[in-house]
Amino acid sequence: MKNQKKIGILTSGGDCPGLNAIIRAVVKYANIKEWEIFGIPRGTDGFIDVARGKVQGDDLKLQPHGYDVPGVLQGLDILQFMSGSVLGSLSRGNPKDENVTKDILEGYKILELDALIAIGGDGSLDIIYDLAKKGNWNLVVIPKTIDNDVAFTERSVGFDTARNTVTQALYDLTFTAASHERIMVVQVMGRDAGHLALHSGIAGGADCILISELTPKLTEKTIEGICKYIAKLRKDRRKFALVVIAEGVQGLDNKKDPYIAETLANLITEYSHRLCLNDNVNYEDLDQVDTRATILGHLQRCGVPSSFDRILATVFGIKAVHLIEEERYNRLVIWQNGSVESKSLEQIMPMIKWCHQEQTCPSPVDPEGFMVRTALSLGIYIGESHFYPDNISS
Repeated sequence: MKNQKKIGILTSGGDCPGLNAIIRAVVKYANIKEWEIFGIPRGTDGFIDVARGKVQGDDLKLQPHGYDVPGVLQGLDILQFMSGSVLGSLSRGNPKDENVTKDILEGYKILELDALIAIGGDGSLDIIYDLAKKGNWNLVVIPKTIDNDVAFTERSVGFDTARNTVTQALYDLTFTAASHERIMVVQVMGRDAGHLALHSGIAGGADCILISELTPKLTEKTIEGICKYIAKLRKDRRKFALVVIAEGVQGLDNKKDPYIAETLANLITEYSHRLCLNDNVNYEDLDQVDTRATILGHLQRCGVPSSFDRILATVFGIKAVHLIEEERYNRLVIWQNGSVESKSLEQIMPMIKWCHQEQTCPSPVDPEGFMVRTALSLGIYIGESHFYPDNISS
């Protein structure tokens, strides 16, 4: 058939809700065009399996109806509701072995693909872009990450569902915090970006939100600020509090702490009890402060994709096929101003590579942005530079 194409699709890096919805959209639309779609398993490792004869091309062809379910429900289309990735999603880092790179490029060549749709975050984008340059691939990238830190796109697939998951967790923890008059410290994902902690903290009613863009590391002043904020709440007859901290915030020693929530909870307890020794009426009952830490972990990557993530995943998938149809390759699909667009990877990659080299985030929270201003307007403590102890009435 004229203009018939063979397209590969893979998921790379950490998983998130909405990946299967992207795959579903690509397969359904490409099938209408009578194109062949090959699902590459386990990221670029699938190409290695092809090169080494472990799997044949025909075994990788994807069907438009998802899985065949036995019984009367046979043919039920369930991909848009499933989390994870039916193709598997690995995060091994940049292949340094030249033989591995050679096998990846050879596997792509054996499949005779006209284009590849890669679904990943900025780390995966960096790796796959280099492979595409070496292999002269026609590449289209779809951004996904619960951190929402891919440059040039306002939203990435998976963020909205993760935000809902964290918000629900904060809602649930609020009631046990109130019942026991405790300070709940909740650790949220966000290696370099605080979008998830900030958004869910506002939606979940957090009293304090710490993110790396505003609080790169814990300091004595930050701990003091939180404790004095808690004291103010207790004077207002609020005996509990909810503290959200992004995993990217470092400890007092300026080092990464995988249990930063537990560290912060202990520091709040210690400093609160110390304030009581000052014989200040504002802090007289801080010796009663009891803290607990909760690390949500990989639960944030789970769950049924939200309706927005399903829609975003679907329109991203359709846009990717449109780009291939128009032979507009080496593009990143993006969401801007409520619409789906695309941007040249040649324009994007120098900035992303520089950020990775400097170990900085390509798309961090804007410290002066409306979300930060919203948190401040709600009276949420977001760090020592935005809080004044004089606000505590004597």
